[in-house]
Amino acid sequence: MSYKIKSRIWIEFENHVLLGEGRVHLLKAIDQTGSLSKAAKQEKISYKKAWDLIDSVNKSAKKPVTINSIGGKGGGGAQLTEYGKSLIKAFDTINKNCWDFLDKELTKIESL
Repeated sequence: MSYKIKSRIWIEFENHVLLGEGRVHLLKAIDQTGSLSKAAKQEKISYKKAWDLIDSVNKSAKKPVTINSIGGKGGGGAQLTEYGKSLIKAFDTINKNCWDFLDKELTKIESL
């Protein structure tokens, strides 16, 4: 028999979610595609949902996480700021360390 721990982490600021796995995936998709609409399609969410998530992240963060340019003839775009890239790295490290800790703790249950 093999046990599994299930868990999700997110970071909040004043009861608003700053980062969680979904938001980080969306931010990474923006970084890859250079576009909020392309990132939304890649993550299989609506543009409105993606816009709301990024707006929420930017409002909760200490500094802007993305820089957005409005569409038009040449099309718009979105890119991560250096601060945004740093937030993703920090979240990924926290998430990995959390999973490493939980996996280690699970061995206590398995050894009973």
